[in-house]
Amino acid sequence: MKDDLSWAPIDDDAPVDFRVFTVTRRRAAHPRTGQVRTFSIIDAPDWVNVIALTATDDVVLVRQFRHGTADLTLEIPGGMVDPGEAPLAAAQRELAEETGYRASAWMALGVVEPNPAIQSNRCHTFLALDAAPVEAQTLDPGEIIRIESAPLASIAGLVEAGEIRHALVIAGFFHLLRRAGGWRRP
Repeated sequence: MKDDLSWAPIDDDAPVDFRVFTVTRRRAAHPRTGQVRTFSIIDAPDWVNVIALTATDDVVLVRQFRHGTADLTLEIPGGMVDPGEAPLAAAQRELAEETGYRASAWMALGVVEPNPAIQSNRCHTFLALDAAPVEAQTLDPGEIIRIESAPLASIAGLVEAGEIRHALVIAGFFHLLRRAGGWRRP
């Protein structure tokens, strides 16, 4: 069904590959006026985030340098979904690689679109219960990650203090709050 909000794609330029995403310029016609405009689309793999809770309800956190902001960030483990990989498998892999932790139970919490104005991908958030360190980190060559933890009940304070600033991490905690009805395990 055609509506008056959907632009009609006309053509795409060849995508430019930037290793972790591609950028395509898309020409599309305005649904009401027919005016043609060019839009930039970032095609990236889906991402995963993991809220890993230990048996004592501490959240497993990672601190790392981010080049976009040229600053250290406090986040939850996460990363890209590899081609052909299910989001849950990617979440389990990323938790183990970044922290050496594994969990006994997993729950899908929710999915967000990081920036639908320009990006095609989605970010899946999973809850990992009773996470425990069982192996060494196996970081990618460009990663330097320090593992930290904080009580689940302290996360709101870390967000309010600006210690946790990553929008997708905060969205993940929103999904947990919605599911659990508060700062507790569901």
